[in-house]
Amino acid sequence: MNRTITIIPRPLSIEYGDKTIGISKKSVSICINGETRNDIHNTLKTAFKITGIDTSEKGLPVFVDIRIKDNDENNEAYSLNITEEGIRIKAEGINGAFYGCISAGQIISGADGELPQVSISDKPVHSWRGFLLDTCRSFYSTTFIKKMLDACALHKLNILHWHLTDDQGWRFEVPEYPLLTEVGSKRQDNTLPEAIDGFYDEGKESRRWYTDEEIKDIVRYAKERCINIIPEVEFPGHSSALLAAYPEFGCTGGPYHVENRWGIFPDVLCLGNDKIFDIYQAALEKITKLFPSDYIHIGGDECPHERWDVCPKCLERMKKEGLDSTAELQAWGTTKIASMVAALGKTPIGWDEVLENNKHNALPANVIVQSWRGIEGGIKAASMNHKVIMSPCERFYLNFKNKDSFEEPGRLGVTTTKKLYTFSPAGKELKLENPDQKNLILGGECALWTEKLPHSRNAEYLLFPRFCAASETLWLPEEEKDFEDFKVRIEYHKKLLHQLDYRFYEGELE
Repeated sequence: MNRTITIIPRPLSIEYGDKTIGISKKSVSICINGETRNDIHNTLKTAFKITGIDTSEKGLPVFVDIRIKDNDENNEAYSLNITEEGIRIKAEGINGAFYGCISAGQIISGADGELPQVSISDKPVHSWRGFLLDTCRSFYSTTFIKKMLDACALHKLNILHWHLTDDQGWRFEVPEYPLLTEVGSKRQDNTLPEAIDGFYDEGKESRRWYTDEEIKDIVRYAKERCINIIPEVEFPGHSSALLAAYPEFGCTGGPYHVENRWGIFPDVLCLGNDKIFDIYQAALEKITKLFPSDYIHIGGDECPHERWDVCPKCLERMKKEGLDSTAELQAWGTTKIASMVAALGKTPIGWDEVLENNKHNALPANVIVQSWRGIEGGIKAASMNHKVIMSPCERFYLNFKNKDSFEEPGRLGVTTTKKLYTFSPAGKELKLENPDQKNLILGGECALWTEKLPHSRNAEYLLFPRFCAASETLWLPEEEKDFEDFKVRIEYHKKLLHQLDYRFYEGELE
């Protein structure tokens, strides 16, 4: 048999024994000691289900010992031992027990009648291990979102960053502003094909937003998989969908339309109009009700200032606030929206542009900075004592091509599996002046921006196996990673992906 443990992400420590344990079928029976609540038992059953393993009373015994402690540092750690008695998992938190079951499920899935005698001790190096899914450029069913939550859980990712608003669509309801979805969710082009018999058909008109019930269902689904969902509401750029619904919030008054093109557009929110903060207050309050997460992403990227340069309201705002440029006007708006998020009891996250032009409006200390234009934004943010999420586009964007070929899908660049794998969020590349600043790097996120990806099956092809590599580079310390070893394990892992009905790229990895 193959005695190599092919778990992805690879556990921190693996020790092999001399024996093998025969198994007659790929099913398990779970016995919990310590915390025995029904919800915990269901969560652990879910872990095995995600790996394709059945749970029954007559399966291989899995003994899970959960002793929950008030210790966030170890709540994702676990130990796993396979002996002749069965599988024994110990953890100090539900998350750790869940990940132990995920690892056990992957081992059993790869077994051919026998399991290796093995002892595993494991925990992640980063607390923030995320995946960003853009449902604005392409609108995906709740079924696919749940499938991606299963993929996150299978690879021990604990964050789904859900991109809900952009130029090409607004995807959640705000009762006080119904046109955000009635108008702002729909665009006229063939990049968002109508479903013939799909989930979102409503007579002659297809709905292109998520209802409150759907979002709450997805949040529940994520929680059962130890995943937090971080919603993103863009401000003040990437706002064509909002402006199409409510043109009075733009500098020119329109007319505007929901964009059917990709790119950066000059029409953005008018920061001289106080009423834009009313609509955002309503939107943020709604987000707070739908998502229990401690975080809200406020965007802040790719915002042109050319409309502000000639807008009387914006120029008056600058004069009133003592600002020297329209670039500083964006920093003023960021400070205000971040304060609104904080007032709702949430922590704001912004793309690395939020670090700029803060002469008159210092970025609030609680803002987490997501560095996407490279690693420089993360370095600067850490030097200013801001917490950081690393998502450098040339390494972590999965909408880039897998290889440089006109026959491959993807856009904007090429990121091989090796190029992604060899980046570590708090690794040697950062060259921080103060080594203690590494503690501010929470982790990272791989991202799928969905221009030209109306079909989720094509999205899967771009995701895997780079998604798997991202999970390992976010789980292991830099010095523990081994790409040659990963290449061996990914060949076994592809069999599991195929079994679970994920499509994947099978070409060159480097």
